[in-house]
Amino acid sequence: MTKPEIKCRTIPELKEELAALGEKPFRAQQIFRWMHTGVSDFDEMTNLSKPLRTKLRENYLLTAPRIVRKQVSALDGTIKYLWELHDGNCVESVFMRYHHGNSACVSSQVGCRMGCKFCASGIGGLVRSLSAGEILDQILFMQKDTGERISNIVLMGTGEPLDNYDNVLRFLELVGSPDGLNIGQRHISLSTSGLADQIDRLAEEKLQITLSVSLHSPDNESRSAMMPVNRSYPVERLIRSCRHYFDVTGRRVSYEYTMIDGVSDRPWQAKKLAALLHGRPAHVNLIPLNAVTESGLRPSTRQHVSAFQKILESSGVTATVRRTLGPDIDASCGQLRRSYIEQSNEKE
Repeated sequence: MTKPEIKCRTIPELKEELAALGEKPFRAQQIFRWMHTGVSDFDEMTNLSKPLRTKLRENYLLTAPRIVRKQVSALDGTIKYLWELHDGNCVESVFMRYHHGNSACVSSQVGCRMGCKFCASGIGGLVRSLSAGEILDQILFMQKDTGERISNIVLMGTGEPLDNYDNVLRFLELVGSPDGLNIGQRHISLSTSGLADQIDRLAEEKLQITLSVSLHSPDNESRSAMMPVNRSYPVERLIRSCRHYFDVTGRRVSYEYTMIDGVSDRPWQAKKLAALLHGRPAHVNLIPLNAVTESGLRPSTRQHVSAFQKILESSGVTATVRRTLGPDIDASCGQLRRSYIEQSNEKE
């Protein structure tokens, strides 16, 4: 039987489980703090007795991802990591430097079941979801590798976070612990492709995270062609859930909008998008497409992006163009993992 992952445990849970092993409650806080420094082995927990370290090894799995590939942008220092997990699967994450601090973009699943046409993450489908500890590991081991603190998190890597709902919520609890990384919810963004029923569920949690919705088109025909999730949750249904989220939490929703030449960048789409978002505080993040060879799609021209932005702003909708980080490395979600898998298959 597979041993449980100790890094998924909260301090109260550790206290209860340690008591069953005959250990004092104060050991729970010590162990929790060690785990959140990015230790790779129980023997690194030097203020614990050897018998206790042996008990922990016998009863728990301590996850520690291995760097398989690491790409560093010569232009802005952005770092993209490909991690190998304990079962041999791989996930990506990105370390980004901004003037306000360092940000981490982390994955929530190995692969993805959403099947968005412009994204490399879903090629090959979903393999499995990550545990809360495996999501946390990406931050811990990026900090360990760079020697720099991460102060902001975006759940925008491979996978659909709301398709891994319980583990993602446990991750938010762990990463916000004062005995751990202590990263507040207002410094965390969660990106979803539009699982409206899960957005409604998330609203009732009354968290202070930023909800980012991958909209990418304001009309059902073109959005369904790009994003199969739209067939289950059409644009109107999705926007209704986003409005509910704002009403319940008071948190402005951010909309991710990929600018794709001839697909999502037409003036009428900008006008329709502005009409959809009218009446609620919202922010649109215009994202120049990172080309994925298999998709056959091309990024919008700079002129079309600028014209689209002007239409939104003239209608009272705040819109910014995302700064492109790491353009000289495999920037798009899933590209690094996919290239690694393809090369590994060629060697076999």
